Amino acid sequence: MFSAIVIDKNDDGQTVTLQQLDESALPEGDVTINVAYSTLNFKDGLAITGSSPVVRKFPMVPGIDLVGTVAESSHADWKAGDTVVLNGWGVGEGHWGGLSQKAKLKGDWLVPLPAAFTPRQAMAIGTAGYTAALCVDALVDWGVTPDKGEVLVTGATGGVGSVAIVLLKKLGFSVAALTGKMSEADYLKGLGAETVIDRAEMSERGKPLQKERWAGVVDAAGSYTLANACAQTKYGGAVAACGLAQGADLPATVMPFILRGVALLGIESVMAPKARRLKAWDRLARDLDPAALDAIGHEIGLADAIEAAKKFMSGEVTGRYIVNVNA
Repeated sequence: MFSAIVIDKNDDGQTVTLQQLDESALPEGDVTINVAYSTLNFKDGLAITGSSPVVRKFPMVPGIDLVGTVAESSHADWKAGDTVVLNGWGVGEGHWGGLSQKAKLKGDWLVPLPAAFTPRQAMAIGTAGYTAALCVDALVDWGVTPDKGEVLVTGATGGVGSVAIVLLKKLGFSVAALTGKMSEADYLKGLGAETVIDRAEMSERGKPLQKERWAGVVDAAGSYTLANACAQTKYGGAVAACGLAQGADLPATVMPFILRGVALLGIESVMAPKARRLKAWDRLARDLDPAALDAIGHEIGLADAIEAAKKFMSGEVTGRYIVNVNA
């Protein structure tokens, strides 16, 4: 038997409970994992609160991230005792996920835990930090360099923003952090931001072209924030867009793209190929100081995850929740 958060749905609506399950209930997969930690992401919050129909079948164990030890494997790449990380691949949406003491997954979805991190630290990073690394990789690959100017990070107190700031600072960039939580300015500066900007300055409709300021942008907001970020990006700069915290719309014009050669780089983390994932985790292992994760992560037990998801969705959380599924 093992413990898991289970989302179910009937004619009366959605239920979310902590349950004891038999291993025979696990879905198909060629690797069985003893889970050590999971975490709460925006998508997990949507699933647990029912705010958006991200869960595609029921019952469902949420949790798009996990780290743990292989218990059994029929996959050529993995053997019992290996420590592995899972991010995305529709887990927690269409396949049982990480908010559980046991998981059964496809071996092709897994990557090895980098030696630089403990399992707990890997979940302080989670999909949010892995996505931040994908964003930074995209900006660097485009040719954004510190000598070209400031980089803006929106949604800066969130998981993506927090890790992006640390990575960019390590690479020598001057980082500006955009946030709705100006009370967290010290936290953001502690991560490496030189400037903290109130999100109200960029959350309303702006001019199609604005004063050039940013060499690059990591955006987790979408909507007017993303439109204004593009309008403020310097000639030849790039914007890595990975989220929609403000909205899924993009009320912009083509002017930044055709008059300044700005690139809008879409960052997709769920189905990213393994080579891109390994590159992102290599960057994290190389450029993310594990000590910084102490400020980013807040540990809770599995039984606390349901209420924590509600707080997460109400914007009460700075940094990340790390879920110790065995606590």
